[in-house]
Amino acid sequence: MAENSRQQWLSPEMTPLPKPPGHVSGLFGIDRGLFLLPSRIAVDVTRRQAIGFISHAHMDHAAHHALALCTETTARLVRHRLGNVTTKVMPWGQPIEVAGHVLKALPAGHIFGSAMLYTEHQRGSVLYTGDFRLEESATAEPAELCQADYLIMECTFGHPRYRLPPRATVIEMLIEKVTQSISRGATPVISAYVLGKSQEVTKILTSAGIPVLQDPAVYEISQIYQEAGCDLGDFRLYSGRPVPGCAVIVPPRSVTAGGLPGALHVERFHVTGWAMDPRRQRTAPNDHWIPLSDHADFDQLLTAVEQVSPKAVFCTHGPKSFVEELRSRGHDARWLE
Repeated sequence: MAENSRQQWLSPEMTPLPKPPGHVSGLFGIDRGLFLLPSRIAVDVTRRQAIGFISHAHMDHAAHHALALCTETTARLVRHRLGNVTTKVMPWGQPIEVAGHVLKALPAGHIFGSAMLYTEHQRGSVLYTGDFRLEESATAEPAELCQADYLIMECTFGHPRYRLPPRATVIEMLIEKVTQSISRGATPVISAYVLGKSQEVTKILTSAGIPVLQDPAVYEISQIYQEAGCDLGDFRLYSGRPVPGCAVIVPPRSVTAGGLPGALHVERFHVTGWAMDPRRQRTAPNDHWIPLSDHADFDQLLTAVEQVSPKAVFCTHGPKSFVEELRSRGHDARWLE
């Protein structure tokens, strides 16, 4: 451990998490982010690296690497957000060899083009999920899990309070409330992330016959979706004036208590898995809260572990209590840090 105290390489000889005892893969290491060994290919590391896998184009998973490994759609989105990034495209399900590693991209179901990373080594196989969702999506490719010796899993909603209602119920709720808002003569203004959630909500609403106006930042991303083959239906750029019968989609925090510029009567919507948390709802009790998520909920996380059937699970980006939940179910689970 000569480089620095923050660097922590996981190996059979060093088990940094001694409770409970168990096998550690030796296939990956932590240095302010996840790296494959021995090559040091970065995995969703947010600072520039020589080679980095980017699971999707949200900025908490991407960086301007010298060489970025990603899907074709993610490459388009990364170039839009970060500039001229050199990319090596990973076709779905097809192994590619990079720096001595055989790598495979599998759909993650999170947003359009999002990918899990699978790699095999003589010491065992690893599946890294990144952000993922097992439930159907209006815009993302359906998730494809596979068996692996070691599972590195994002577990944002790893608490039982985040058992989301069935997707069909949530979509029906969204469409019904937006339709009612329009019938009252209001402008339904939906707050959603610029990349991913905005496009999915757009597709859901336009498929139900509700045209959509989009904030310019959302609209730019939606054009890339269209060019990459994901048709979002009847949407247009919001020009500063609402159109009767249309919903408006904006980035989070774009709508203030005073409403939306150009609109007289606004009803605000928040479309997020965090809608399941009463504390979030209390921050804006008069708004509509729709629990539509692009992350796996608590039950989907448990399902993913069962389907992958790994020797050990490494959890990240969620409550540490989820590790204890997995251990109580007989899994060798660790917190990755």
